[in-house]
Amino acid sequence: MAGRLGGEDKGQMGEQTGGRIADRIQAELWELQDEGYRDFHAKLIPTVALEKIIGVRTPQVRTLAKKWAKDPRIGEFLGQLPHKYYDEDNVHAFIVEQFKDYGECLEQTERFLPYIDNWATCDMMAPKVFARHTDKLLEPIRRWISSTETYTVRFGIGMLMRFYLDEVSRPEYPEWVAAIRSEEYYVNMMRAWYFATALAKQYETVVPFLEERRLDAWTHNKAIQKARESNRVTAEQKEYLKGLKV
Repeated sequence: MAGRLGGEDKGQMGEQTGGRIADRIQAELWELQDEGYRDFHAKLIPTVALEKIIGVRTPQVRTLAKKWAKDPRIGEFLGQLPHKYYDEDNVHAFIVEQFKDYGECLEQTERFLPYIDNWATCDMMAPKVFARHTDKLLEPIRRWISSTETYTVRFGIGMLMRFYLDEVSRPEYPEWVAAIRSEEYYVNMMRAWYFATALAKQYETVVPFLEERRLDAWTHNKAIQKARESNRVTAEQKEYLKGLKV
């Protein structure tokens, strides 16, 4: 269901066939609005005010981003931070992850990270080019997880979880995550998710972090809960993890 634009938004956008690229992207987002989805999704991202959410479903945002990423003027949109709407942030995230040059993608990622204000936008951005440069990516990851910005830290942990739990895994990577100290729910939830995933992929390497209680109690227990919900952890391992709860 397409929603109606407020007077201010109509005045800012002008005709879709002309004007600034940022206005045209915003206009297309409003055309795709699903008010029911907006109201449902708003409950999942409580750090974002309802009036900042247009309400466009993720597959449609991806399609829009793929189209506009080809526009030679897309740098204009990427340079206009902060964006007004959550949905614009998601378009931005999906455009950034399409950059094929590692250096350019990293630059755009680091410009955008300070403006992310919710877990969903943070987690959906996964630049494909990073997978081919895991050696170079470790330095910025160390910088991100040392940040004071909640979603920059979360993004860094997410990159460790996505790219460094398989053949490029090293024992020091879970050490980095265990060493993070934060009172932020969205940081500690990602830490728990990291360790739950690591238990599924690197059980023998990671289970000592729980046996030795290297994590704060909340993250420790949440990691166990998430691991026990996973189909990739054996029944025997789940039973053992249950006994490690604090």
